[in-house]
This record gives sequence, structure tokens and C-alpha cells, in this order.
Amino acid sequence: MISLADFLIVSAALFCIGLFMVVSKSNAIQILIGIELMLNAAILNLVAFGKYDRLNNGGQLFALFAIVLAAATTAVALAIILNVYRRYKTIDPNKVDKLRDE
Repeated sequence: MISLADFLIVSAALFCIGLFMVVSKSNAIQILIGIELMLNAAILNLVAFGKYDRLNNGGQLFALFAIVLAAATTAVALAIILNVYRRYKTIDPNKVDKLRDE
């Protein structure tokens, strides 16, 4: 049987990989993937702790809400990245320095 510690180790590994991607990458898409990995690590924690809550299943409900929120956030972020690419012809966040029209 899989213990709570196993879930937490996998979740910590996912979170560390996501954090490394956010800090080290210079591509907006890869940064979004890193954020999604970090969010999935948090969702895995919610489900793991919710497994041991026999009365309310609060962890699963919060995880479902977080998944819906992640899908909406990803759609908005991709729309922003597409608009930035149309204007600047790059998705490197370091090269995008002006956000207003002149």
C-alpha cells in the first residue's frame, strides 16, 4: 500500500522540478509548464491528505476546484502569450520590455 510519505515525496519532487523550470527558463511556455507542475504538486498534496479524511472528502473537493482554476488560468495565460508574440515576435519574457502603446 502506498503511504502518505510516498505521495509527499512525489509531490515535493514535482514542485522542485516546477520551481527549477520557472527560475531557469527564458521561454514563456516553459515557465507556464513549470507553474502547472507546481500546481499539480499542490493538487497531489490535497488528494493525498484528503484520502485520510474519511468524513468530508475536503481534499478531493479542493483538488477539483484547483483543477478547474488551473484550466482557466492556463487558457488566459496562453491568450496573453499569443498576443505578446503577435506584438513582439518573441516569447522571451526578458525581451518584452514595453507593454503600452506609443
